[in-house]
Amino acid sequence: MSELAVQIWLALALDLALGDPRWLPHPVRLMGRAALALEAPARRRFASARVAGAVTAAAVVGGTAAGAWLLLAAAGWVAPWLADLAAVLLLYTTLAARDLGDHARAVLASLEAGDLPKARARVGRLVGRDTADLDPAGVTRAAVESVAENTVDGVLAPLFFAFLGGPVGAMAYKAASTLDSTFGYKNERYLAFGWASARLDDLLNLVPARLSVPLLALAAWPQGLSARGALALGWRDGRNHASPNSGFPEAAVAGALGVQLGGPVRRRGVWDPMPTLGDPGRPLEPGDIRRANALTLGAAAAAALLGTVLRLLWGP
Repeated sequence: MSELAVQIWLALALDLALGDPRWLPHPVRLMGRAALALEAPARRRFASARVAGAVTAAAVVGGTAAGAWLLLAAAGWVAPWLADLAAVLLLYTTLAARDLGDHARAVLASLEAGDLPKARARVGRLVGRDTADLDPAGVTRAAVESVAENTVDGVLAPLFFAFLGGPVGAMAYKAASTLDSTFGYKNERYLAFGWASARLDDLLNLVPARLSVPLLALAAWPQGLSARGALALGWRDGRNHASPNSGFPEAAVAGALGVQLGGPVRRRGVWDPMPTLGDPGRPLEPGDIRRANALTLGAAAAAALLGTVLRLLWGP
């Protein structure tokens, strides 16, 4: 097995074991703070908000990549094993499979305990829709859709860029994803300034989002879910979503589970007529949150196996 593949598998195991401890300083928080700190100077320096946003995005992504490279180089200068350790730790910080699963399981626990207000509050931390009036099916749908969408940017895309560009590539991707979370809002303040951040995130997720369809289908088959449904509906409905990428994993998960996701949601009191993904089948049930989590883990394992094979065949 290649050295990079071993590092990635160790990082994935570390993420599944530890998740994202709140006491541990996380590079994503540093990236977000750096982006916000650069916003005001960039706006003052450039008259065009789009240019200011693009320069900020380039500085954050470039700075993150350079910082990761320098850290690995410095560690390697001290000792080869220290460089390996630094690589594993950097890769670990780009993955969010455990954290995503923990948040979804908290929603499920509240639903199973019959505590709908707590379930609404917990799912509200995962989604950008109004959750105060959701019924149990609405809470379940929001949680499943969040797990499906974040399977790409929290797991599959970091793995994709890790196998492609090592820890530096994975960290650069994570910086772009953080920029989208920080500036990618369609409001008066960020519509122009956040344009570059949002488009960069869309571009980087184009391939991982589409790879999520066969990977989720592979994950569905050993779990007794519908691999055929994941493939068929992932490709059929993946482009229905307003996002160029989010629809693919959501439609694939809907097909695997045999349910329908998507549809109208209310954001800040205003209804957003989102399209449906998948065919009407059985009603959603809280256990679908657990099944969606299992699909995420299965897709992560499939992606890591595929990346390892490809590195063995064509990589150094």
